[in-house]
Amino acid sequence: MNLIFENIIKVLERYWPLFLTGLGYTLLLSAVTVIFGAILGLFVATMKMSKFTIYKIKPFSFLASLYIEIIRGTPLLLQLYFFYFLLPMLIPALELNKFVCIAIALVFNSSGYVAEIIRAGIEAVDKGQTEAARSLGLNENQTMKKIIIPQAVKNILPALVNEFVMVIKETSLASTFFVGDLMTQYKVISGALYLVIEPLIIIGVIYLIVTYSLSKGAAIIERGLKVSE
Repeated sequence: MNLIFENIIKVLERYWPLFLTGLGYTLLLSAVTVIFGAILGLFVATMKMSKFTIYKIKPFSFLASLYIEIIRGTPLLLQLYFFYFLLPMLIPALELNKFVCIAIALVFNSSGYVAEIIRAGIEAVDKGQTEAARSLGLNENQTMKKIIIPQAVKNILPALVNEFVMVIKETSLASTFFVGDLMTQYKVISGALYLVIEPLIIIGVIYLIVTYSLSKGAAIIERGLKVSE
């Protein structure tokens, strides 16, 4: 046990810049995924709640539901492979690097889950609020902007932070393509030193610190929102 602890100290002293670089890539990949995933998820959620019909069929709602089912029904690793190999073939002129391809795949994956978070958050608002707003003369758009969305945000924010925590952990799969994240740095250090356990413990502690901090942040936000109700 003492030998493992001594090795951990030695690995940290020698390779801390690589761990720092890996953490930077992991947080960057996670932030890009959450921001653009939330934007795309909002668009998909809006489509799913659309009441537009053609011959009793809701085409936008159907397409959004199909998109969400495909995203949530297939493994993330499969989606990463799909985007990693497909995007350079579809748009070779852009010369997308592997980080961008993986980021796009994660954005699409996250948007499927965020869309359901947003839809559930909006639908959780009491229907009486909508009826009261309409009785005061507000139209559908005004009701949504002034009454429903502000209340739905309280339901959505904590779940979005939790999604951020999940994304941070899921970015570890990106190391399959060596994009520079924490698990990629683990492979580099482990291969250089022929050590498996020590760098793995360090990476695990870094992930734990980051995700625990975010989880605590989500809990604080949730308590703050309950107080403001």
